[in-house]
Amino acid sequence: MRAIVFDTPGREEVLKLAEVPAPKLGPDEIRIRVRATAVNRADLLQRQGMYPPPPGASELLGLECAGEVIEIGPGVTDWHVGDRAMALLAGGGYAEEVAVHHGSAMPVPEALSFEEAGALPEVYLTAFLNLFLLGEIAEGQSALVHGGGSGVGTASIQLLRESGVKVIVTAGSAAKCQRCLDLGADVAINYREGDFAAAARSATGGRGVDVVLDSIGGKYLASNLDSLAVGGRLVIIGLIGGAQAQINLAAVLMRRLRIIGSTLRARSVAEKAEIVAHFRQRFGPAIAAGRVKPIVDCVLPLAEAAEAHRIMQASTHFGKIVLRV
Repeated sequence: MRAIVFDTPGREEVLKLAEVPAPKLGPDEIRIRVRATAVNRADLLQRQGMYPPPPGASELLGLECAGEVIEIGPGVTDWHVGDRAMALLAGGGYAEEVAVHHGSAMPVPEALSFEEAGALPEVYLTAFLNLFLLGEIAEGQSALVHGGGSGVGTASIQLLRESGVKVIVTAGSAAKCQRCLDLGADVAINYREGDFAAAARSATGGRGVDVVLDSIGGKYLASNLDSLAVGGRLVIIGLIGGAQAQINLAAVLMRRLRIIGSTLRARSVAEKAEIVAHFRQRFGPAIAAGRVKPIVDCVLPLAEAAEAHRIMQASTHFGKIVLRV
């Protein structure tokens, strides 16, 4: 099969299309002929040698995909050859075929194209895990999501809007802020123009938000805590802004704040299957009805993976960058 590979970590130009062996199929796995995959920031880090795959995972890039089931392991009973499937992957999506545990896959509803479905699993499951399962966000509460125009950001806006949560986001331009509002955010803050913590408190009548979903890390830690209401939860899913920071622990104690660190990729197949099942139960009907749908910024051929990485690095996109296989 063909896949995107790189011999040594480096800039985008190290990526190339090559022939590689197809993945072996485990007894509890399904094989998917990939029609589409999508680019995530973790792919850029892995390409640079900064985010190796978990033990036993494919060395190929790609954390999600969509396509057709072409083979089923002997331990699988809930999938059939020919089914349309989208899947959360620990790696391997930038390829013509993937083998994935059946619990990490979801049926593709008629409302989604393969390109849209290929852009769904990683970011929507990330948003769901961290806002709903870990952050325990509930109807009538409020959330602050950084990077509202990103894949996780646009997914979060839709899931929170569907759940009756007040959605506050940050973005880096007036145009992206407006697109976030058009998508369903209640408030969009241009982080280049002022204190987002003050803006978040103002948007909640001085109370602060119940949950902050943060991919920045150290640079934002103090302001994230300032954004929270009493009993609020900060869920950190990335460290774009560094891994080190100083905070006032007295404020954490007195306001009963929770700081939660989270990753999805390295979780066990059992944990992922449980997350997928809860997600399908909660949001499957909304996806089938077309109320929740990935925002696709652009679609490029798999061979142009390097260009897709350049677009993501420049942060000029809104939503997801998809690779058609």
